[in-house]
Amino acid sequence: MKPKAIFNWSSGKDSALALYKILKENQFEVTSLLTSINQEFQRISMHGVHVSLLEKQAESLGFPLIKMEIPKEPTMEEYQEIMTRTMNEIQSQDVTHSIFGDIFLEDLRKYREDQLNNIGMEAVFPLWKINTTDLIHEFLDLGFKTIVTCVNEIYLDKTFAGRIIDKDFINDLPENVDPCGENGEFHTFTFDGPIFKNPIDFKIGEIVKKTYPKPKTDDNDEGGEYVFWFCDLI
Repeated sequence: MKPKAIFNWSSGKDSALALYKILKENQFEVTSLLTSINQEFQRISMHGVHVSLLEKQAESLGFPLIKMEIPKEPTMEEYQEIMTRTMNEIQSQDVTHSIFGDIFLEDLRKYREDQLNNIGMEAVFPLWKINTTDLIHEFLDLGFKTIVTCVNEIYLDKTFAGRIIDKDFINDLPENVDPCGENGEFHTFTFDGPIFKNPIDFKIGEIVKKTYPKPKTDDNDEGGEYVFWFCDLI
């Protein structure tokens, strides 16, 4: 019997490609998708995608969906409590592995592994250390389709929000931007591809500016704010 695994689904391209590889390798029984939701706005954290589109994705992919609702501005303790409670419940169903679409962020991988080790589960990273230029071209060559839902203004201006990722998009990226947005430069919503039973129907709404306070540090005593541009999908 194959070990049971939960898949951490963000709705974006890295999740879609990681799930594709996991299903192709056929080494795990994926029991369901797990997605963090902003409780107040009912949208996927950072991606800004409404839960109704997430549910359409899960239906098209053919997996049950677990929505982990997070308060608007949780403390680390609150987030940790919600995550631990959710994962303990998942583990009680004989799930032994948790799959992620992370590519090269070492600190994030260590955090995930440590948290899972605490409850006796293992983390799996099917895209780990694969060249991100190779990954984005593989993603497109496989027939996946994805749209940019959020950009960080530190790296990209608002004109990148709402664009479909294609080779022109990749060529237009500044040199300091990872082609998969692995440093948080942009986030996406994947609406078609080889693992979907049918394309996800949506319309492009308005581009909305949102700001978030920067944490105060020794190097940045004044704090400040992060600026993100979100493309609303409806």
